[in-house]
Amino acid sequence: MSDPYTQSPMEPARAVTDVRDSRFDGLHEEATAAVGYSANTLRSVRERYHEAYSETLGRWQSLRDELDVVDRAPNESARPSSSTAPVDRAVDAAEAGADDARRRALRGEVEVLTIDLGDHQAELAKLELAERTLERTWLFLERGDATLLTEVGGPATAGDLQMRIVEAQEAERSRLAQEIHDGPAQALSNTIFQVEYIERVIESDPLLARTELRFLRELLRRELGDVRAFITQLRPPLLDQLGLDGAIADTVEHMRTLTGLAITTDLAAPGNQLGDSQQTVALRVTQEALQNVRKHALANSVMVTTKRDDDGWVLEVRDDGRGFDIGAVAARGRRNFGLQFMRERAELIGARFDVRSRPDGGTVVRLAIPTEPAVGGEESR
Repeated sequence: MSDPYTQSPMEPARAVTDVRDSRFDGLHEEATAAVGYSANTLRSVRERYHEAYSETLGRWQSLRDELDVVDRAPNESARPSSSTAPVDRAVDAAEAGADDARRRALRGEVEVLTIDLGDHQAELAKLELAERTLERTWLFLERGDATLLTEVGGPATAGDLQMRIVEAQEAERSRLAQEIHDGPAQALSNTIFQVEYIERVIESDPLLARTELRFLRELLRRELGDVRAFITQLRPPLLDQLGLDGAIADTVEHMRTLTGLAITTDLAAPGNQLGDSQQTVALRVTQEALQNVRKHALANSVMVTTKRDDDGWVLEVRDDGRGFDIGAVAARGRRNFGLQFMRERAELIGARFDVRSRPDGGTVVRLAIPTEPAVGGEESR
């Protein structure tokens, strides 16, 4: 008859198993607690950042209100000449000069804060994205969901691909936000100041006012073109209408008309060899590369080519502009949203993206998309 108080041979093994399970449970709880702590800490930082942003926004609004008051004050030309005494006229001129100096100082502060607020808004969006990522990670650990796991170096899972898509979308939104902030938003701010200036001089100097109106009209036309370019970047209907080769040709023609640049094309690799997402990336890289040429290169000529080689389907945009030192730019930590946008687009489809440039040596933007080997004689084209 067995003794119920005597430990059976199986009990030591069960005790060891319990110790092991307890150890792993403890590590899991530690990992979950660490992620939760990080999420809470980041949330606190994000809230303080938001408070600082709100304070800066309040100061910007106060400066705008003060600038409006100064702008509404009568200027020297609008003041009635109540006395012809030289002393009175000198006083009036001094007061008008002080008003103009204050107006210029306020405008400078408003412009600086406008740029700073755009940068802070982009940083706040990053903090919010990082916070949401940590929260999702905590839920992932807490729920014990293994569907997102993949072996190190193994094929990406659907969850990995979804995260890369989200990251690419966020990066593109940030890039567009920065482009709009630096372009149309800043231009609209400048047009407000220009309209206010025209209002002040229209009675005293109609000829100057008409000249300023012509400048204003050209500025608005140019910025309207940029806004339309941003809209085009959001959706490429040209691919459905013209195919990739036709869409690239249309983009080149539009840029040629806009800038007067000598842009030539040699589209030797048929665009229909690529899938839909690959064609979209190829078109976006072409558009962005040409925009960079327009904005920065000071080039005289540009060449857009497609070809097949050992790397697959290859796009190159080559210019003879002023170029830049890639290493120096990277060492200074400068961000180029156009290059970042193109690189992230390429990585999303598994393509290789390279930029070759040197000061006064032009720039080459190269996109290589892996494809199946061409059949027949097509590879030599």
